Amino acid sequence: MQVLFKSRHPQAVDLRNLTQQRVRFVLRRLVWLVPRAEVQMSDVNGPRGGIDKRCQVELRTDGAGSVVVSSVAGDWRTALENALARAARFLMRLWRRGDDSRRLRQRFISHEP
Repeated sequence: MQVLFKSRHPQAVDLRNLTQQRVRFVLRRLVWLVPRAEVQMSDVNGPRGGIDKRCQVELRTDGAGSVVVSSVAGDWRTALENALARAARFLMRLWRRGDDSRRLRQRFISHEP
């Protein structure tokens, strides 16, 4: 899996290796479905502070197109973890729906006279 990391904020750039490790770990069972992941981290309010650390995860999948999930939190790590958790849940839901619909179609076709 190719993991791309983008950020202009100096504190976020320090998290590059951690981000790549976390993306690979969270998506380890779905690596066959996601050949490329892009993570963008930005500071919404800049130096003013507050709950403004934004992490956007874009997963390019083979079958479901592109999945984009973002999360805003008080620190970089929490924003990353929340975005990855939401992305993984969404991918699993898409995969299950696709699997169920294929199974239903096969069942319907096999019962036709």
